[in-house]
Amino acid sequence: MTVDETQVDISEFARLDLRTGTTLAAEAVQGSDKLVLMRIDIGGEVRQIVAGIRTAYPPESLVGKKVVVLANLKKAIVRGVESHGMILAADAPEGPCLLRPEAEIDNGLRVR
Repeated sequence: MTVDETQVDISEFARLDLRTGTTLAAEAVQGSDKLVLMRIDIGGEVRQIVAGIRTAYPPESLVGKKVVVLANLKKAIVRGVESHGMILAADAPEGPCLLRPEAEIDNGLRVR
């Protein structure tokens, strides 16, 4: 049996801090057609996250939406703006599709 190098074991997956959150504010990143700057409550903490989802989601449509956030991603500077996490979205043929909880749940819950 050959080992697929792209597979991860459970300990690697457990390192990911995936949490539920609510988008409090969203605005277009100047100079980009794709980027949105979002402020997301992930349970007692508000994160600033830049996401490349504007082609599918106008910023004003994101406010109040529940999302899933990778909270322990290293800080990055995107177009001069600090981003402290990543919003999970699928690469659908028609554009990005946010991964969202189907029920109204609290912010900050761990995703497993």
